[in-house]
Amino acid sequence: MKSYFDLTEDGGSDIAGQVGRQRQRIAEALAGVEHVIAIGSGKGGVGKSTLTMQLALAMERRGRRCAVLDADLNGPCQARLAGLENAAILPGGRGMALPRTSTGLGVVSMGSAVPESEDLDFASVARGDSHVWRATREFNLFQQLLGLVDWGRLDVLLVDLPPGAERTLQYAEVLGPGARFVLVSIPTALARGVVARSAAALRRTPNVTLGVIENMSGYYCGSCDEVRTLFDGPVDTAPELGLPVLASIPFDPRLAAASDAGEPELPRGPAVTAIEAAADSILSGLAERRAG
Repeated sequence: MKSYFDLTEDGGSDIAGQVGRQRQRIAEALAGVEHVIAIGSGKGGVGKSTLTMQLALAMERRGRRCAVLDADLNGPCQARLAGLENAAILPGGRGMALPRTSTGLGVVSMGSAVPESEDLDFASVARGDSHVWRATREFNLFQQLLGLVDWGRLDVLLVDLPPGAERTLQYAEVLGPGARFVLVSIPTALARGVVARSAAALRRTPNVTLGVIENMSGYYCGSCDEVRTLFDGPVDTAPELGLPVLASIPFDPRLAAASDAGEPELPRGPAVTAIEAAADSILSGLAERRAG
């Protein structure tokens, strides 16, 4: 039996040609997209998906043409956040039409195709050991979405990444060196330590990390109209991220309720103000690097 290292050819599968053609389709599909920004963390439960949606809405309010791509194929959130759980998949001008919210924001999420009561399953004749091939199938599906959607002309495509520091690195490779990254943390040593791993992984790539957003930096009390402390544990035991802080955003219960209901627009308050500050920081960072 041959080992992996004994293989010198692709067995007639033309795998190199298939990869090349897929990359060409992705390049053509994204030709009208000026900036790709991946929103990652490494740590789950930090509010990354909600922030991705809110950043896109804030950028649209500033006149930018935006769309959101949900890269978390197994735990997609963007369809619910956008109220597009039952969005129809329709043909567009040069591929799959971009599903849009009531406000016009384009959102592509597996949550529109796979109900929350079901998991994402890949048909296979193999039995067991799915860990060997499943990640490859997932990344292939993600790349198919990139290449099949009719993205049109966009100023910013925001990509909501799944948890995992290693996934952050893998998506940097898939999205290419032109993609920018924004990391999301919360003010705890546990979360910041995991995010530090993602930051370290990204430093091994040519991708630029614009900064970090500190989410849940406090708790907005609606009855007293003030931001109170949410996490008060020590964070100085975690390593420094070495990144600019784009914004500190307090937790607002109204945002959680609106997200569950698929109503992305949020009443004005400290959270929205901070989210808009984060959007401004990101857009400024893009403009500075383009000018440079």
